[in-house]
Amino acid sequence: MTTSTALPRQSYVPAPVPQDAVDRIVAAALAEDAPWGDITSELLVPVEARASAVLTAREPGIFCGTQVIEAAFRLASAQTSVQFPVRDGESFEAGTVLAEISGPARAVLTGERVALNLAQRLSGIATLTAAFVAQAAGTSARITDTRKTTPGLRILERHAVRCGGGHNHRFSLSDAVMAKDNHLALLAAGNMDLAQALAAAKAGLPHTVHFEVEVDRLDQIEAALAGGADTVLLDNFSPADLCRGVELIGGRALTEASGNVRLETVAEIAATGVDLISAGALTHSVRALDLGLDLR
Repeated sequence: MTTSTALPRQSYVPAPVPQDAVDRIVAAALAEDAPWGDITSELLVPVEARASAVLTAREPGIFCGTQVIEAAFRLASAQTSVQFPVRDGESFEAGTVLAEISGPARAVLTGERVALNLAQRLSGIATLTAAFVAQAAGTSARITDTRKTTPGLRILERHAVRCGGGHNHRFSLSDAVMAKDNHLALLAAGNMDLAQALAAAKAGLPHTVHFEVEVDRLDQIEAALAGGADTVLLDNFSPADLCRGVELIGGRALTEASGNVRLETVAEIAATGVDLISAGALTHSVRALDLGLDLR
């Protein structure tokens, strides 16, 4: 994770996640955490007791989580109220109050952990994404996520990437064609000409479907282009080979770099002239940001 000096001062507010999707995810999390109720709160806290709490940042970052926090407390009790001094996509310093919650004490205590778990993870993704974007500043490269997301949380984690100033890759296997190394290996095993096989596949697609082909060697690029690739993914290429690949493609398709993309390497990759840099690290191994929720 990066320090505060590496974070851009940003206030980008992406479009919200559809509320029904948020409620479905949060309801499942609450059901997992309290399948038969919160027996500790029900035992110790009077039903008429009310409480207020604040969500406070313990380290700097980029905020993401307003919808999941609101849903966690609303679904715990419709009588809760949540206010947000900071919006999704805004940067903050340690000590910043991110949310203010009030309502039935039992509901505040029941919703606390689900709200925190999700907000910490999403803010961690947004913060790391912002650091990647900052490293690529001054180049034409877009930072994008991958499908290496937590099962069931993809729509939220993709939103967090956007909160950090990044972009989204295809959302699912149904969105676009992406011929990866294993697909190409199967074609080669059948002694099929790569360019012809790709061209035949693309001919059967609607014109609205994007067609991407992954290559792991420079000598595969021409076949990918001849097969009609809209984007050529240069997988695990060295910076020198990325430069050569961009030169060979020469604007005939979008160029994407992937593989071994880390915060320490992304600036050098961006400088090669690629259009896109996809990084699974944004979502598959990010550290949750340190946020705390305390009753007043």
